[in-house]
Amino acid sequence: MGLFNRFRLPAVSAADAVALVSAGATLLDVRENSEWNAGHAPGAVHIPAGNVAAQASRRLPKGRQVIVVCRSGSRARGATTTLRGMGVDAVNLKGGMRAWEAAGGRVVGKGTRPGIVA
Repeated sequence: MGLFNRFRLPAVSAADAVALVSAGATLLDVRENSEWNAGHAPGAVHIPAGNVAAQASRRLPKGRQVIVVCRSGSRARGATTTLRGMGVDAVNLKGGMRAWEAAGGRVVGKGTRPGIVA
């Protein structure tokens, strides 16, 4: 393993993330409230990126892998780093919610509205 690979965050493709969530992994959406309300994956846990350190231990199911997602990937990388530092088996979803949707992942809106990735 090269020096830089040692520090690379684990990441999964959107297609793999869809399969992992179907098999029981937790999808953690770290976008802001307005983005979440516009559209999110059903069953995802929502904790805005700035609150991950304070809320993760009480809001995330124990013993499950956590797939971290934001709109494009930047905030999710930071949250993944934070979670891994807390001992959580967390991985970044490459490409964010746009990739999730393109891979066939469902997106729902607030209430009964159809969802969009904002």
